[in-house]
Amino acid sequence: MYSEIAKEKLEGLRGREDFLILAIESSCDETSASVTRGREVLSLVIASQIEIHKRFGGVVPEIASRNHTCAIKSTVDEALTQAGVTIDDIDAVAVTYGAGLLGALIVGVSYAKALAYSKGIPLIAVSHVKGHISANYIADKSLEPPYLCLLVSGGHTAILEVLGYDKLKVLGSTQDDAVGEAFDKTARVLGLPYPGGPEIEKLAKAGNESINFPHGFHKKDTLDFSYSGLKTAVINYIHNTEQKGESVIKADVAASFQAAAVGALADNLEKAITLTGYKTVVVAGGVAANGYLRNKVDEIGRRRKVKVIYPPLKLCTDNAAMIGVCAHNLIKEGGIAAGLDLDASATVPLE
Repeated sequence: MYSEIAKEKLEGLRGREDFLILAIESSCDETSASVTRGREVLSLVIASQIEIHKRFGGVVPEIASRNHTCAIKSTVDEALTQAGVTIDDIDAVAVTYGAGLLGALIVGVSYAKALAYSKGIPLIAVSHVKGHISANYIADKSLEPPYLCLLVSGGHTAILEVLGYDKLKVLGSTQDDAVGEAFDKTARVLGLPYPGGPEIEKLAKAGNESINFPHGFHKKDTLDFSYSGLKTAVINYIHNTEQKGESVIKADVAASFQAAAVGALADNLEKAITLTGYKTVVVAGGVAANGYLRNKVDEIGRRRKVKVIYPPLKLCTDNAAMIGVCAHNLIKEGGIAAGLDLDASATVPLE
């Protein structure tokens, strides 16, 4: 019965632009809720767990899911209050169903299903990856597919053709670690606090790019990436330097690591621009906040006369606003409502 009601209401939304979406994101260590109207963000609330997980040097899945359970109701209530609406004003509920930590995702999916069912409104399942890409529709409301996307996060690193709101084509992806994961692991080796990405960038500003670390999987006939070798090279350099009785200049290690990691991203992105001919490039994912990466991509944009779009810094990391805007686009493109059998998924395909 719910499925038929939701399907009917969803069809009624397709010809409108003013419908309200309540979006929920709980894929990792941030509980977030947002109310969106089209590409307009009416409210965004993020309950971060960074201080909780910092003492462990990284996210502990069980602790993350327990804190989502504690935070989700108040986060949703605050998002509704900030937007000046009630749950009765909401036309659809959107939720991240994957990828991410399974226990964390289950909290958001379960809460979203309960809300949608109780109000008899459509439930829209959103891929976390497509959510990150959709943050760029908030940054540039005129953006429309097709375009090229550099996806850089803790779980994914890829170059994608965005052919539609729900259609991606993978041109290259990581064969092992994601770039964000490599940043965090390198930070841990250097004794830097969690989250490691911002700490590496901060320390690198005081260092020199004097160490020749490998770019990894850097072949002319592929747009793929590899970061496990770079991480190992950093560990070996530190170990060998200490074995010689020499001091490790951490700022130089951070600067050299960052140059190698970002260099591979920039080189493959430029190759992808040459191969595809796209004149618009977006950057998506948590590492999109990295200033060194932005400078390198901006240089490519100027050199190749390509328009480059980034999300606002607040929308680079996990947030519900990007999920709501993604759901809006999916609805307009003909997407269907999810049923109450929607399950959380630790992985989702990029394509």
